Amino acid sequence: MQVDPRSTRFSAAVTTLILALVLLTGNAWLLLAQGVVFALGVAGASPYGLIFRRLVRPRLGPPAEMEDPAPPRFAQGVGLAFAVAGLIGFAAQITPFALGATAAALLAAFLNAAFGLCLGCEMYLIIRRLMPAATR
Repeated sequence: MQVDPRSTRFSAAVTTLILALVLLTGNAWLLLAQGVVFALGVAGASPYGLIFRRLVRPRLGPPAEMEDPAPPRFAQGVGLAFAVAGLIGFAAQITPFALGATAAALLAAFLNAAFGLCLGCEMYLIIRRLMPAATR
């Protein structure tokens, strides 16, 4: 099943807002909630994607093109890794580490939302090119 690229940018915009709130408030629970959203995105069940499909896409009409869901799912996994790192930082009371991990995830989400540059998707494509054909 293909995904609407506007959905991934919408999800990145919401993620940007949530992670900015985490940085502003230092709220680990909010980061945990975003981590759950990342985990659901890896599984192909992004709540933000559902909101986009139900509420936003009907107002926009069909997309000009669809894209492979594998790179965005990988990107959600990268976001999840940064969220987990941030949560570990908060739990260990290493606030600079927690905020740094959150800021890295925020930067990636912002680049996707604002410019359509998905760093996790690019990582996925690079890894695929570097893998020997026999392991694919």
